Amino acid sequence: MKKLILLPILGLMLVYGCGKKEEIKDTKEDKFCIDKDLKEKITIEPVQKRSVSESINLTGNITYNADHVVQFNSLVEGIITKTTFSLGDYVKKGQILAEIKSTELNSMQSESKSFQSQIAVAQRNLQATKSMFEDGIASQKDLMQAQSELDVLKSSLENVKANLAMFSASSERSVFLIKAPTEGYIVAKNISPGMQITDGSEPLFTISDLKEIWVLVNVYTSNLKNVSENMLVDVTTPAYPDEIFKGKIKMMAKVFDADEHVLKARIVMENKNLKLKPGMTADIIIDKSKGGEMLAAVPAKAVIFDNNRDHILIYKNDCTIETREVNPIIKNNNWIYFDKGVNEGEMVITKNQLLIHERLKN
Repeated sequence: MKKLILLPILGLMLVYGCGKKEEIKDTKEDKFCIDKDLKEKITIEPVQKRSVSESINLTGNITYNADHVVQFNSLVEGIITKTTFSLGDYVKKGQILAEIKSTELNSMQSESKSFQSQIAVAQRNLQATKSMFEDGIASQKDLMQAQSELDVLKSSLENVKANLAMFSASSERSVFLIKAPTEGYIVAKNISPGMQITDGSEPLFTISDLKEIWVLVNVYTSNLKNVSENMLVDVTTPAYPDEIFKGKIKMMAKVFDADEHVLKARIVMENKNLKLKPGMTADIIIDKSKGGEMLAAVPAKAVIFDNNRDHILIYKNDCTIETREVNPIIKNNNWIYFDKGVNEGEMVITKNQLLIHERLKN
């Protein structure tokens, strides 16, 4: 009878014990913490006091900095026989980019050979005149004239050689070599095999280092009063929608563009990692302060819209993150403002916060 009583009790104890251990394990699994990999993907920013501002949205285009470009025009006429580069390629100074077949090369090479032959004759003539001068047959004037003729021919040959070197002539291939005058990226190309090059031809290619670029902004009449030189702006592009590039308006045109009926403003920006490419479109956001009371503000990109409510993620530490419902009193493209519910100095997750929000929900 004791065995019959003890066995069920022992079974119950085992079941109860196992269930308790499993419950503790589940509790540990429910505790969400940001791991090292996820930490590198998020951005955490403090809530700050800001005066309320109005966002002005403009459009523009990215182009290369015209002060940092080199346009190549051919100094000789001829036919392009070969090209070794494409639009967008990075090239080094002195790199061969193309070859051009030209009758000018044949003319220069003929001149060079002719001068070399004439120099050989002039050298023999000078030597003979020296001998006659020493024998008293030739005068000092004859000797000086023979020397002068040799010097003129040598000078003419040096000029021809200098021209051949300047045009990077290849005597083996009977072509002029077109070399990169500087290092950088090919941002424009107007050259292809078989093309005829003349005096009036457009630049064959354009090189820019792209370390700085221009953003040309379209300013319409209605925005003129809100845009001025030295104003700080935020620039975004469709290629990097979550990234904001900082810039400043360096110059505003004095007349309207006749084709687009806008005033062009120029933003000069550093091009880190060469992300911004000429030809890209850009959105320009200008914050115009309205002054008045300073309110707690959070970047607009930090807001999570879920279940018809606005939320932000308050970061306290890697394992303590609060999903807080908020009711901003003012919104613009860059910031949302609060008069209560959010305190200055609190830390808010502003990038990839949706990933963490979903993990916390689940």
